[in-house]
Amino acid sequence: MLKTETPSTRHLDLDLYELPQLIEAFVDDQLEAVQAVRAAAPALAEAVARALPGIQAGGRLLYAGAGTSGRLGVLDSVELPPTFGWPRDRAVAVLAGGAQAMYAAVEGAEDNRALGASDIAALNPTPNDVLLALAASGGTPYVLGAIEAAKAAGALTVGFANNPDAPVTAAADIGITLDTGSEVISGSTRLKAGSAQKMALNTFSSSLMVKLHKVYGNLMVDVQATNAKLVRRTVALTMRATGCDEATARATLDQCGQSVKWAVVTIKLGSTAAEAKARLDAAHGSVRAALAA
Repeated sequence: MLKTETPSTRHLDLDLYELPQLIEAFVDDQLEAVQAVRAAAPALAEAVARALPGIQAGGRLLYAGAGTSGRLGVLDSVELPPTFGWPRDRAVAVLAGGAQAMYAAVEGAEDNRALGASDIAALNPTPNDVLLALAASGGTPYVLGAIEAAKAAGALTVGFANNPDAPVTAAADIGITLDTGSEVISGSTRLKAGSAQKMALNTFSSSLMVKLHKVYGNLMVDVQATNAKLVRRTVALTMRATGCDEATARATLDQCGQSVKWAVVTIKLGSTAAEAKARLDAAHGSVRAALAA
């Protein structure tokens, strides 16, 4: 039996717990998700390092999964554009059963290996692309098909699974095992297995974005000001990065198309917006390099 499916021996009377004890059991169990991701840190570092050249050359992040794993892939893909200004067409997720599977299970879709292959093949993967393939069990046929299609096109494949020695991690170029063991509710991998996958995806994609100069210091300077909250955030980030007052931040952001990194370089150099933009472009979007040029 898979470790993720093995009944927990610690909470055999879970249904008898009083509410405080029940909550504590679920919360404490999540600590094992953190430990599993920490143990996978070397593999995550390798995955980022190997993904970086292709992504720098214009490659895409592709995601494939079924059920909870697939939905977590979708979540990571849709959060990259507003957080890091990442192009929407360069973070693409496929989900077993299609878009409707985001909201309701599509019976049998995850068992269709050919469907996983065709969904990825339809994206016309290239050698610069990176596939993040997710399966808590580690043996989902749909995900294995996706890996096959991506590898056939020369794309880098990274497999995430919550069981050791899983087919998904063995088939991928880089395997990331998030060994979370048995669940508080036996077999419910939406719990700590899902938490570990979310943390691992956050870690991978955020680290990649840092290396792509989407962050200055620890500030997300490529955030997209698409609503009132994010407009306020761009102002606050600009002020924090430069030490300027709010009026200066707002005026400079207006000159710089609401781009925090562009405004930061403009203010710190005391230059025109055009001069700052030229420096940023020459530095491939790196604020530090633009300031040092």
